[in-house]
Amino acid sequence: MEWVILGLIVLVIGWLLMSYNGVVAMNQRANQAFADIDVQLKQRHDLIPNLVETVKGYASHEKETLDAVIRARNTAISAQGPADMAEAEKGLSGALGRLIALSEAYPDLKANTNFLDLQAQLGTIEDKLAAARRFFNNAVSEYNAAIQSIPMVFVARNFGFTERTFFDVGETARTQLDTAPNVKF
Repeated sequence: MEWVILGLIVLVIGWLLMSYNGVVAMNQRANQAFADIDVQLKQRHDLIPNLVETVKGYASHEKETLDAVIRARNTAISAQGPADMAEAEKGLSGALGRLIALSEAYPDLKANTNFLDLQAQLGTIEDKLAAARRFFNNAVSEYNAAIQSIPMVFVARNFGFTERTFFDVGETARTQLDTAPNVKF
């Protein structure tokens, strides 16, 4: 009888350890996925001043649009956490869209190789960012499902695991971010 009780205790402790380690691994995957988003956003943020300077050379009187892009970039850089970052990136995407649209009004800008290269780089970063966002949201979904399912909900609650927030940029911004800027040669 003592062996049975001891065996059950060992099984329960083993299950708790495996469950805890599984949730820790899922949480780390979500952390890594968020770090991937952060890398892509930094590349995007670093590219924007060059894009603004290139446009400024051709459309300097479009100061309001140029300033809006810089303000949106600064807001995006200072945002913390998935929800705030998603909101800031939504504003930055809108401002970038207006900046890219300026090229239609300025044929010399539209033909500038530096502008075209920057626009192509931005498109590549947007593609990578969309993929990183999908990976992060998938990792968060798996993690949240794991900590909310029975019996893990009891383990997660006791060890301080809490639900994570998705990186949601909203439907309009998602369409803008998932669609790379139109680059014409």
